[in-house]
Amino acid sequence: MAAINKDSLKAETSTEFVTGQFDFTSHKDFVEVDSQYVNKEVYLHKKAYQAFKAMADSALKEGIAFTIISGARNFNYQKAIWDRKWAASDSATGLGKAKGILEYSSMPMTSRHHWGTEIDLNDLNNSYFESGQGLKEYEWLKEHANDFGFYQPYTDKSKNDRTGYNEEKWHWTYLQLASQYLAHYNNHVTNADITGFQGSELAPKIDMVKNYVNGISTKIKERSN
Repeated sequence: MAAINKDSLKAETSTEFVTGQFDFTSHKDFVEVDSQYVNKEVYLHKKAYQAFKAMADSALKEGIAFTIISGARNFNYQKAIWDRKWAASDSATGLGKAKGILEYSSMPMTSRHHWGTEIDLNDLNNSYFESGQGLKEYEWLKEHANDFGFYQPYTDKSKNDRTGYNEEKWHWTYLQLASQYLAHYNNHVTNADITGFQGSELAPKIDMVKNYVNGISTKIKERSN
């Protein structure tokens, strides 16, 4: 793979951007993913997309095909997911509702998917990646994805001393950009800023910034420093 120009990966950002307060369909840094890589309309940051295409094309030469089933999700997109799950939850308490949803889904304003650097690949169930073709795909990602700048942020918590979301074998982050956005987030966003949806008042009690926004694999933290 060609050497990466580090200067070309410097990200312009803002608090509005890292909390998803923008329209990714018209943002100058975002692009719609070509139909050969998706099964619905998906947008990504154009630099993350360029890296994904190189990775997907390389994998295809080895009989491994990747379909992006989710990419950029701004505040409104994430809020729709959150509100639907909040309404469907039968938990008796607000805290119970929130923690149940947070096993796999982010509060709006806290999702890495806001940044256009995250891709969900092929299936949203860990079991898919534990046998057959899914296992081959996951093994390929573990061996080669880092070469293209992609890392798995939500690894096995029992082996990683990690807080936050459960393991997601399908979720991969384009780290060269995501690490810059996370740094801005940590410098400018607090739990008190997380608002505008049902259950948002629980963010400080849960400590969303520490336990979830920063609940990523130690390997990513080490690479980001």
